[in-house]
Amino acid sequence: IRLHVFYAFESDRTYEMKPARRPISVFLPFVMLALACAAQASPATTPASSSKPPWWPARHAQKVEEAKKGNVDMLFIGDSIMQGWEGPGADVWAKYYAPRRAMNLGFNRDKTENVLWRLENGEIDGISPKLAVLLIGTNNTGLRRDKPQDIAEGIKAICDKLLVKLPKTKILVMAILPRSEKPTDWERVNNDDANKLIAKLADGKSIFFMDINSKLLAPDGVLAADIMPDRLHPTPKGYQIWAEAIEPTVARIMESPGPAKAKP
Repeated sequence: IRLHVFYAFESDRTYEMKPARRPISVFLPFVMLALACAAQASPATTPASSSKPPWWPARHAQKVEEAKKGNVDMLFIGDSIMQGWEGPGADVWAKYYAPRRAMNLGFNRDKTENVLWRLENGEIDGISPKLAVLLIGTNNTGLRRDKPQDIAEGIKAICDKLLVKLPKTKILVMAILPRSEKPTDWERVNNDDANKLIAKLADGKSIFFMDINSKLLAPDGVLAADIMPDRLHPTPKGYQIWAEAIEPTVARIMESPGPAKAKP
């Protein structure tokens, strides 16, 4: 690389311009800084804890202790929608997942990087579940307006982490659920575009992908209030639809019958 700085000198009252050479070392720090900025990792793939909800660290500590007790055959990992299995979805959980010794790792307001941090900091240490159900990404859209590619890369990073730490565990990646009332709303479109990329993570061996969104929407694509009143979090009816939709896949991977097939 040759960079020139021009200077003038006087000779018989005429001025000539000559290039002055400068060593590349003078400019190297600026080049390196530019390259570093270009290569900066996306926030979606950089593990980060969260302290904005004051209860978040306490819930994390609780889940670490829960994992230490073992006896976990199934995981649910995600954000407030997953945490909702402890609220509006509690009855459905008791019917479908409590008998399967499931553990809920859903945290309100979490984005992909928060899940990554939790997986690296004790929440899945010492356990070996048969199946992990993963739903994450809507807060990347709603809270930070991440691009679909960044969201998909964050979810891939989570899957990669699970495959390393839980090599015997199958992963069921859920399509990000519908967000916002109308199919043309920006949040819905962004999640839909991310889902097209997320679907490519499935290999049919360790990672599986399911999109149940059509079961939650009206034929015209509208998200009804009886499914998600705030157009984000499911009602008990929404959780029931979800459980029924994934049950055949869950039963096959878990090798355990669901409620309908259980002996009286």
